[in-house]
Amino acid sequence: MMTAPASTTTSRRGRIPAAYVLEDGRVFRGQAYGAVGETFGEAVFNTGMTGYQETLTDPSYHRQIVAMTAPQIGNTGVNDEDQESSRIWVAGYVVRDPSRISSNWRAKRSLDEELQAQGIVGISGVDTRAITRHLREAGAMRAGIFSGHALADDATMLERVRQAPAMEGADLCGEVATDEVYVVPAIGEKKFTVAALDLGIKGMTPHRMAERGIEVHVLPANATVEDVYAVNPDGVFFSNGPGDPATADGQVAVLREVLGRRTPFFGICFGNQLLGRALGFGTYKLKYGHRGINQPVQDRTTGKVEVTAHNHGFAVDAPLDRISETAFGRVEVSHVCLNDDVVEGLQCLDQPAFSVQYHPEAAAGPHDAAYLFDRFFASMEGQRA
Repeated sequence: MMTAPASTTTSRRGRIPAAYVLEDGRVFRGQAYGAVGETFGEAVFNTGMTGYQETLTDPSYHRQIVAMTAPQIGNTGVNDEDQESSRIWVAGYVVRDPSRISSNWRAKRSLDEELQAQGIVGISGVDTRAITRHLREAGAMRAGIFSGHALADDATMLERVRQAPAMEGADLCGEVATDEVYVVPAIGEKKFTVAALDLGIKGMTPHRMAERGIEVHVLPANATVEDVYAVNPDGVFFSNGPGDPATADGQVAVLREVLGRRTPFFGICFGNQLLGRALGFGTYKLKYGHRGINQPVQDRTTGKVEVTAHNHGFAVDAPLDRISETAFGRVEVSHVCLNDDVVEGLQCLDQPAFSVQYHPEAAAGPHDAAYLFDRFFASMEGQRA
């Protein structure tokens, strides 16, 4: 039985003043949105026109305050189907114009109500275009949102922001990963088994593999090589996740063992950065990162340009103009961002391992890159043959 479309009025708590304070001293003033109080994190922006629920529940946004460039947020409310994890992970939320009502047949509650329920401090009524332009010019930096009793004079709030930890050097994947192994069963006939290291995995990722007949064993971030091979995998997967890839020495060591055994490997986002490290490349922090569902990437193996979903503040430092010789054979950059030539994918030429920096699971986002899951399937098929 179909339910009637939801039309839930955003809760009214008066116009509680709020301030969004950046590390360099810039202050934006507005009204509280979601929970009232204070929060700290890295200031970033997301250019997606839709998909706010998937963004909020993406573990890769852990300890980040996300400003949405789309002018109105919350139109379709919040449902119980589109979460990418069990909770909201953003440290804070910045919007220009929160929708006064949420209207969608799947909506269960308003976005404002969801933010309040999960204790996410936000701010509305600010110029998110100005915030975005400032971050593009000055770079991502620490920030804080203050409202209610937490609101203070600018100097006090700025000092609080500058005491917060920076993203560089932050080891965060263990804070968002599962503590226990769980299994996502194959849909239909089981064809392969994959061991997936949860570094901040999105729920849609193992689902995309399950759709292709792959049983996915999701392992904690601190899983050992023995844990990985205990499930007798046909392939190994490293997920997206938050933090600085330079801190993930344990996961890189596991991946080097996987490469040494020539087990088919696929990495997404943080997994791409760790493949880069395992192959001997460095990583670096981008000035303001790539976040949104509208980023152009070229697959250099086909020449095709894809519109892709991104969420990363770090990247792999690998040469674009030549094939690299590594301890695990030849490697080439397979994908590149057409906005700024950032490495968006790696392909090992002498063994079955590849990765991409963006999000082919399309949650939320375009489906241009879904073929990468088929490529992983074909890699395991080839290895078995």
